[in-house]
Amino acid sequence: MKYLIGTRGSQLSIAQTKWVISELQKQNPEDSFEIVAITTKGDTDARPLFTIDQKGIFEKEVDRAVSEKRVHFAVHSLKDVPTEISADLTIACIPKREKVNDILISKNDDTLESLPTGALIGTSSLRRAVQISRKRPDIKVKPIRGNIETRVRKVTEGEFDGVILAIAGITRLGLDTKYSMLTTDDLSPSPGQGALAIVCRKDDSQTISMLKKIEDTTSRWEIEAERALSKYVDSGCRFPIGAYAKSYGESMTLKVSAFSVDGQKSVVVQKSGPRDEPESLGRIVGKELQEKGIADLALNWREKVEEWNKQ
Repeated sequence: MKYLIGTRGSQLSIAQTKWVISELQKQNPEDSFEIVAITTKGDTDARPLFTIDQKGIFEKEVDRAVSEKRVHFAVHSLKDVPTEISADLTIACIPKREKVNDILISKNDDTLESLPTGALIGTSSLRRAVQISRKRPDIKVKPIRGNIETRVRKVTEGEFDGVILAIAGITRLGLDTKYSMLTTDDLSPSPGQGALAIVCRKDDSQTISMLKKIEDTTSRWEIEAERALSKYVDSGCRFPIGAYAKSYGESMTLKVSAFSVDGQKSVVVQKSGPRDEPESLGRIVGKELQEKGIADLALNWREKVEEWNKQ
């Protein structure tokens, strides 16, 4: 059978989809796959991501193609997929997750600690910006847009002293560039970071069965814990929250960090539970975050976001 796959037209999205195809063909050598590139709002809106008050800006148009049966399934970066998707769709498969870490690419091969005072660092993520500013209040963090290659070029050309990116994107693109790895304690990752989501129609049992052959159960459990937490506290790209679930044997630990937009306040919660009960763990952590005053951290965030965007 020939499957049509919807995805964004960015180099990273195409690279991720080609990787999915290679994995699927190992399990389904009799099938063929064709990529259908689809333009999304996130591709055409040049504003910094955290200023766009809309969820699913990188996946809505692609998922609509799945719903309308123009493609059989879609491949997304999972962190771009809202916790609530169209009722007729399902995340049918989560392949093995890449590393969740962020990295620093700098013109002088600096680490976060060795960056000189006054250095200009670019990021598209308010979550990253807040955490960097907490650790290094003496450097300047500025919004940046563009694909990974464009952001790296802005460093080599001297527009920025460094940029913060996810290691997963560098790995999937196969870029040969020097970087400094940041730990998840340095920068708490976005819920779902490093993972892919393959979405198809709920009633398409044949496609679901085919996709399940490359499902990674451990990655699925970890992602479900992080997404349950996100859904419980209704976090998004405009509220700086980091979450990382990690399995250890039969148990799983979920650590969540939430920050006020000015970086002055934070709430950190870490809990463990059975790894095959991820949604329960996510809700337990979410409840404790609320009890510790996570709602207070969101106060005045809109004004602060606009202020940062004007830099």
